Amino acid sequence: MKVIILGGCGGMGRYAADLAATFDNIDLLTISDLYEKDAKEFAASLGSHVDGLGVDVNDIERLNNILPEYDVVLNTVGPFFKFGYQILKSALKSNCHYMDICDDWEPTEEMLKLDGIAKEKNLLAIIGLGASPGITNLLGSIAIDQLDDTKIIYTGWNMGEAKPEKISSQKKINAAIIHGIEQISGRVKIFKGNIFKMVRPLKEIQITYPNRGNFKTRVFGHPEAITFPHHYKRIHTSINLVHGDKTSIFILRLINKLIAVRILSKRTAARFLEWMESIDRNRNISTSIALPEIYALAVGTKQNKSESVGVSIETTEARDLTMGESTGYTLALGLKMFLKNEISSTGVIGPESKSIDARKFLSELFLIFGYENATIKLDKSWEN
Repeated sequence: MKVIILGGCGGMGRYAADLAATFDNIDLLTISDLYEKDAKEFAASLGSHVDGLGVDVNDIERLNNILPEYDVVLNTVGPFFKFGYQILKSALKSNCHYMDICDDWEPTEEMLKLDGIAKEKNLLAIIGLGASPGITNLLGSIAIDQLDDTKIIYTGWNMGEAKPEKISSQKKINAAIIHGIEQISGRVKIFKGNIFKMVRPLKEIQITYPNRGNFKTRVFGHPEAITFPHHYKRIHTSINLVHGDKTSIFILRLINKLIAVRILSKRTAARFLEWMESIDRNRNISTSIALPEIYALAVGTKQNKSESVGVSIETTEARDLTMGESTGYTLALGLKMFLKNEISSTGVIGPESKSIDARKFLSELFLIFGYENATIKLDKSWEN
């Protein structure tokens, strides 16, 4: 099997590459990056079956000439609102299976429309297989299974943990920062009342998490809001949420307003946020009873009663994962399960698809993370 990782030297891609290089059933692993020197140096550190290649994904003609040499494309090139859809189109045109960490809702809508083409070609494309989206979707799938009928699904995460990687081949503004600015400005799409709606990002949403209490969260533009209604037709509301300390929320809302009145450009805002992250890496959120760092919350009915269930990850391990580890390793595990025929469907799917065994996936992921004592924690309203 031949695999190419686009953006393999980036903050997310290098972790996917590092793990994929250990898989026995890959004959050739190619690390591609905009900067060929970085790609070759990193590839040389991973083994003799790994090579490096300089690829500018803006050059679609060259991409279309390169990809047919491979069986699977892993795409970690961001921001995905700029690159995701076109790279998936190129992968399918080249008869390649495809997986990515797409975290923008805009291309997700368009990528799901390629489902028919993927199925006609007997190809699998998994979009948004990272932390959020990715792990959140898997938790959401488990949450939905606990209820007889789910009407609302929230996925959420702590923005304080979403810090860009220090090590990356990127020479310009970090793609994760650009993504963040895009999804807190303008309008973002959510699914509410059985229809998709454009709403103001960072809008306050109050939720009740079983066994934890009531919390104020904020709307964040993410693919989960798009993919859950695609896979679960009975859901009438799907929203991705963030939570964090008051200072972080205030800064993001201020940036949102300054962009809206055109005092601040998105590019300048991205640079400012990148600077803020560089001086604020060690600030922690401390509350007595808080929302989990990453979770899914399903609301619906069980035995004809209104109930809810929150699903999170519980671990006693002291080690904190970086965003690159939690995202890149998750993507690589998807590749591993595909190579072992443990994910065998075709078409364009999200991680919450029934084609993926969520519990098995997370159990294996815990071991990769080094979380030997981690468990999937269920907080059920009917067990208060």
